[in-house]
Amino acid sequence: MNIIKGILLVVFVIVSILLILLVLVQNDEGNGMGSAFGGGQSAAFGSHSASVLTKTTGVLVALFFVTLFTYTFLNRSAKDDGSVMSETAAEVQGAVEDAAETTESWFDK
Repeated sequence: MNIIKGILLVVFVIVSILLILLVLVQNDEGNGMGSAFGGGQSAAFGSHSASVLTKTTGVLVALFFVTLFTYTFLNRSAKDDGSVMSETAAEVQGAVEDAAETTESWFDK
């Protein structure tokens, strides 16, 4: 299982670096949200490069989230039920029991 986690972590880091580099390479002149609504296209690497960059970015984003959620799922502990409230409730219950013991000892004197 540790081998799978290690491979998944390496894939996650590679996908993250590629995604960062791909976003930095993209041309931001006129290809923002306006291009999604019929704005003009200007491409730095040819006429079809914007669609290739957009598709590649979409694929890398999908891989990023798949590897992220898979790695998170594999690293969760078996005893962890995912609830912060269960730990907090146990701490509060312990504090209440300690306070009750202290109060009883005061009245026993």
